[in-house]
Amino acid sequence: MPLPGSVQKLIKLWSKLPGIGEKSARRMVFFLLKQDPAWVKEFSSAILRLAEEVHPCSECGNLTDSDPCSICSDPMRNRRVICVVESEEDCVAIEQAGIFNGLYHVLGGRVSPLDDQDIPCVSVERLKARITGLGAEEIILATAPRIEGDLTAFAVQDAVSGLPVKVTRLSYGLPAGGSIGFADRVTLHMALESRKEM
Repeated sequence: MPLPGSVQKLIKLWSKLPGIGEKSARRMVFFLLKQDPAWVKEFSSAILRLAEEVHPCSECGNLTDSDPCSICSDPMRNRRVICVVESEEDCVAIEQAGIFNGLYHVLGGRVSPLDDQDIPCVSVERLKARITGLGAEEIILATAPRIEGDLTAFAVQDAVSGLPVKVTRLSYGLPAGGSIGFADRVTLHMALESRKEM
């Protein structure tokens, strides 16, 4: 039995989300069809607001609905230490662990020759300007413990090599091949505490 066009379209769109196949997308759409129309409108409104209101912070690149973000504008944060991460998700993981009180810099990419990916040049230039402008004493390279993370860390280290800043990297308390976004609080804390100068 063919499904109505609007149902088919939503299933197709939903199946493009990471980790969602066609069967999962279909279950979600049928779940929505059984909900109160007011809840469905609230749900769709939240997705629209997400697209309209959330944007990268002009200073650190993290997701925010105000500019600068709450972390960059917090006067209690240690402005002498910048934690450099590959993605917004990594920033959220470290922040939620409650183990770091400095500032962040989201690269918005990683070095991965096989995937033809690189760090956006504008992000590297913004990091260098922040190091100089803030008088940062240390940058912590919190890149993923895998080949792409190593390449990304070395690229950032090379880019800031002429600046008077100490460059450290998270220790390998994180599992090789893993992701910072999925690490638990204790593992993140151990990795941050036992970071090493590069």
